[in-house]
Amino acid sequence: MKLIEPALDNLISLISRLPGLGPKSARRIALYLLKNKNNLMKPLAETLSIAHSKILRCNICGGIKSLDVSCTIQKCEYLSNSYDQLCIVENIADMWAMEATNIYKGHYHILGGTLSALNGSDPATLLINSLIERVKKNNVKEVIIATSATIEGQTTAHYIHDSLKGLKVKITKLAHGLPVGSEIEYLDDGTLFSAFKYRNSVSEK
Repeated sequence: MKLIEPALDNLISLISRLPGLGPKSARRIALYLLKNKNNLMKPLAETLSIAHSKILRCNICGGIKSLDVSCTIQKCEYLSNSYDQLCIVENIADMWAMEATNIYKGHYHILGGTLSALNGSDPATLLINSLIERVKKNNVKEVIIATSATIEGQTTAHYIHDSLKGLKVKITKLAHGLPVGSEIEYLDDGTLFSAFKYRNSVSEK
């Protein structure tokens, strides 16, 4: 005797892949969606379909953009414009966390994750070559590495540092107030502000 419809089982399985959700939470969400098929499940499915077809990752800065327009976050089409600083973060959530502190309002390079053979993240998927190109073309004076204090984040930071070694650019990284093993998006504003303000130099010009 089947205890669960295959379509529902598949829905639960997909929901459980979302960050912070386990099988029990996924079951509750799936059942709630079924209970509200017309006013929640249907519009959610339509919105997900539109987002899938319309929202893309910018292949220059790593941010998100619409299929119909150029990158609006970083103005990547204006590659000839010079700017002093470029802050490297792992994901969009990290950029939003930085923005909330109001300590940095410059340009970002969003990696889309960290170097990880397990997750299939390599320098190409993290747009490392694009980062080097941006530093060169925009005459960037300082690269701020704002990756998390996890093993993966620090490994990625070291790789970025080595990739930029030959360029005449100051490289700094977040310092004080950043606990070992922490992820940027989960830090409070005060801790993040301190980490950013007292960042350490990795290499000098």
